Amino acid sequence: MSTVADPAVGTTSADGFAVPARPDGPSFGRQVSALVRRNLFHIRRQPENLADVTIQPVMFVLLFAYVFGGAIAVAGGVNYREWLLPGIMAQTMAFSSFVVASGLCNDLNKGIIDRFRSLPIQRASILIARSASSLIHSSIGVVVMSLTGLIVGWRIRSNLLDALLGYVVLVGFGFVMIWIGIVVGSRLKTIEAVNGVMFTTTFPITFLANTFAPPESMPDWLRVFAEWNPLSSVVQAMRQLWGNAPAVGPEAALPLQYPLLSSLLWIVGLTVLIAPIAIRAFDARTRD
Repeated sequence: MSTVADPAVGTTSADGFAVPARPDGPSFGRQVSALVRRNLFHIRRQPENLADVTIQPVMFVLLFAYVFGGAIAVAGGVNYREWLLPGIMAQTMAFSSFVVASGLCNDLNKGIIDRFRSLPIQRASILIARSASSLIHSSIGVVVMSLTGLIVGWRIRSNLLDALLGYVVLVGFGFVMIWIGIVVGSRLKTIEAVNGVMFTTTFPITFLANTFAPPESMPDWLRVFAEWNPLSSVVQAMRQLWGNAPAVGPEAALPLQYPLLSSLLWIVGLTVLIAPIAIRAFDARTRD
């Protein structure tokens, strides 16, 4: 029996009887949640993947607080341990790009993305799920560092609203870094190349900022770069929102004088700029 296509009911037989169309699959929300669970399941089966957001940040906290902290002076008599914690938290969120880049590249190389494309799911759900699982992964590190900070003397000295806003800025910055990770994971063909590029770019950028030392102690040309680094605005916003540092002086660059506004502008601007590039890179890779 022959059939003809009918967009309203799927197909129609030659005798005029309707043949039901294939179901469209699960809703978009269920697609994303299923893929997020799949990504997090790998962490449960391979808990060593949490080392970058548990052991490494704690190591940095202890090293800088007890080994290097005595040699780093902070203006205004601020406790260096309180001044330090927002910087390490922001660095950990910056490293979330590592997770999404390597995870996406691994899925592409193993043909897992091709399997997903054969399922009744939207391609956007793959990227959103990868982003969400990476944010959850990095947020575990933020929780660990917050607890470690409380042990070494860090405190949030502001009200609840400012405290929550500081964490929102931190997560927003992590969201930007995830798009960068998607670009790298889609463009590069091997895990080794991804790790090499991410390490040689992200790691220095997290130090060429106000994360571990005040920019005032840097040479003039390096101080300009550090103060205009988007990471510096995020870190300064967190410090002021949490009461861990006073406002900077008038000699500081404009982004550090208005760190919260600057952070929000950086987050929105970089997302608008990088997200379309990431989506095009992913589409191009999955069409290969």
